[in-house]
Amino acid sequence: MRSQLTAIFKYLWACTLCLAMGCAGIPQLATPPAGDAGDGPKQLQSRQVIITLAPAAPERWATLSQGIARDHGLPQVGAFPLTSIGVQCVVFQVPEHRAFYEVMTRLAADERVESVQPNHVFQGLGVLHNDPYAMLQYGIQVVRAHMAHRWATGKGVKIAVVDTGVDTTHPDLHGRIVETANFVDGGEHTFDQDRHGTAVAGVIGARAGNAVGIFGVAPEAEIVAAKACWQRAPEALEAVCSSWTLAKAVDFAVRTGVQILNLSLAGPPDPLLARLITKAVANGTTSVAAALEKGAQAPGFPASLETVIAVVASDPHGRLRGGVEIRRTPLLAAPGVEVLTTLPQQTYDFLSGSSLAAAHVSGIAALLLEIEPQLTPLQMHDLLRASAQPVGGVDGFPHGAIGLVNACAALEKLLGRVTCS
Repeated sequence: MRSQLTAIFKYLWACTLCLAMGCAGIPQLATPPAGDAGDGPKQLQSRQVIITLAPAAPERWATLSQGIARDHGLPQVGAFPLTSIGVQCVVFQVPEHRAFYEVMTRLAADERVESVQPNHVFQGLGVLHNDPYAMLQYGIQVVRAHMAHRWATGKGVKIAVVDTGVDTTHPDLHGRIVETANFVDGGEHTFDQDRHGTAVAGVIGARAGNAVGIFGVAPEAEIVAAKACWQRAPEALEAVCSSWTLAKAVDFAVRTGVQILNLSLAGPPDPLLARLITKAVANGTTSVAAALEKGAQAPGFPASLETVIAVVASDPHGRLRGGVEIRRTPLLAAPGVEVLTTLPQQTYDFLSGSSLAAAHVSGIAALLLEIEPQLTPLQMHDLLRASAQPVGGVDGFPHGAIGLVNACAALEKLLGRVTCS
């Protein structure tokens, strides 16, 4: 039996989680994490908690789940294993008449429960920008990926786009999506209406030399589309995800053996996802995340993790957008303002957001891994930082704290000779 000290620790951990979510102050403590209510997907309902059960046989997990549900008076609404870290997740719905964080505290003190957290909501960090006179695909030139393509195109490198789905029928993405998986309840299996993931995939790996549309930073990379987010509306770029769906997608990506994990999204600190991403990095997977650029939660999670490459958006002149409030350093910057990319139904448009910036960095990482497959995530981060151009003039940041990525300069450092200059 675990000691009373362990129970106290878990209680304090639950309180720390609450504070990390920005719920300090008595009025906010009574409010569970925001989510779609009513008739939306069950994985996005508000007032859900996710617990983990320590490694055991499936029969033992079933017995523990039933006992916890009975003893705490909570209906179970879902369960799934996370094979990469060996645990079982169980999702409970907290009734409206129960105090949400009081239920979490009681679960945290239960010796059968390994961890407990809310089912957080995450957002894709992209904003639609309809400027038909913007420069066409300036991002490729800014990061000098077009020059690096003489030596590398990302061939054979597998990238997981954990996002909405990706329109596999788009002519610029046809044949580039090597695997798809759907982890959202009620998701559209064809993915042909999913704008956010399609836009991210286009920046990373749109086909080159096919006389159609655009080309990606790594046009021969292999993209795994892991749908963990819902499209808010058919014509909107906004995407929304939950801890539940993201955990299943990241676990799938780790088990699939991808070399790069692209997370163009942000949300509150999430212990379960942190464990999964840490496992991915330990397995040699380079993880890239879009940074939330403003607000008290900036840079957001998972960009806040030290093992993750955090990326902010820069404009066509290599400058950051005004009002960046992030206090994590070092940071990488990449094109994320008025970026031309793919959208469903064989279309294209100019989009903005750090989601697109992260996609540029994932593409560059694929170029480097094609040349040197044994690069570790730490070596990748150091190489991208060492070859980046310092972004100056950003209030609150020392010179060199933010670097604009440069595919050719990184390739030159990796090969030890001049290739692009």
